[in-house]
Amino acid sequence: MRRALMVGINEYGSAVPALTGCVGDAWRMFEVLSSNGDGSQNFECLLLTNPGTAHDPSIKLAKDDDYESILFEKCITAAVINKQLHQLFSEKADLALFYFAGHGTVNNLGGYLVTYDYEPFRPGVSMPELITLANNAEADEVVIIIDCCHSGKFGEVPALGNNSAILREGVSILTATAATQPAIEENGGGLFTNVVYEALNGVATDFLGRITVASLYTYVEQAFGAWKQRPLYKSNVRRMVTLRTATPPLAFEVLRNVAKYFPAPDAEYDLDPSYEPTDDSSTPEHEKIFADLQRMRNAGLVLPVDAEHLYYAAMNRKSCKLTPLGRYYLRLAKMKKFGVDIHV
Repeated sequence: MRRALMVGINEYGSAVPALTGCVGDAWRMFEVLSSNGDGSQNFECLLLTNPGTAHDPSIKLAKDDDYESILFEKCITAAVINKQLHQLFSEKADLALFYFAGHGTVNNLGGYLVTYDYEPFRPGVSMPELITLANNAEADEVVIIIDCCHSGKFGEVPALGNNSAILREGVSILTATAATQPAIEENGGGLFTNVVYEALNGVATDFLGRITVASLYTYVEQAFGAWKQRPLYKSNVRRMVTLRTATPPLAFEVLRNVAKYFPAPDAEYDLDPSYEPTDDSSTPEHEKIFADLQRMRNAGLVLPVDAEHLYYAAMNRKSCKLTPLGRYYLRLAKMKKFGVDIHV
């Protein structure tokens, strides 16, 4: 079982200025994480957000009853969020995910997710208390994604100093900023969530179609410069859990053929003009193999030997071989890793 709680807050009390893009960001995360790229169910999501704000009309939920998994609260207080957090973390699950978009702040007691009932010394949901909930969660794996100012404060233990963080095994945190930085909004939403959403839609997938927190961060951090906003990633895991699956760059049947064409890491596959479809000597069997090799070449798994392109390798009776990445996927092919349950 995989559960996710998304919180997006635009409307605050009089002491805190309203925001414009956080509700839409939470809607998008709700939509993208509810299902995988092939339409199969991913997380059982619950969305907590302000009423009266229309969600992005381009978002198409998997089914109408997905709207039953949405809680509208005009006044999203710390108590309202904490109630859902306790439910998220107190029940058994393979993976529990929490996403927050809204204001963030810090004081000498640590960082806070700002809520409607903000007060100077009680700003909202305490980040140290939230990490305690995550560390004590019944879920095997916990992922927390925070898009707010000062979100890099999350995971720190104030009593141990600003550079210390204690995470139990199985907990991963991805934040929009460092502890001292603001979170930037762009095009009606958080810049950080915009990039995360792109990554979850398939940009950050590996050759098995998997998107993990690590691959998500690898894509996200490259989209930001060195000065204004730097996402942070904190984790204590022994395995990479899959957040979502998307269409892989290569079909599994093509990946499986890596081991067929290259029985050893240093093996070379000999080519000749019969593999090139435009040559009179070509055969259907060789054309199919050559098409697979071209796909592998485009994906960075194969390269021609002593030739600029596979076409010239075939026409000049050269060969092709695996790249370092190709050798890695040869290892996976021999372990029969393609086409299995990649959530596990």
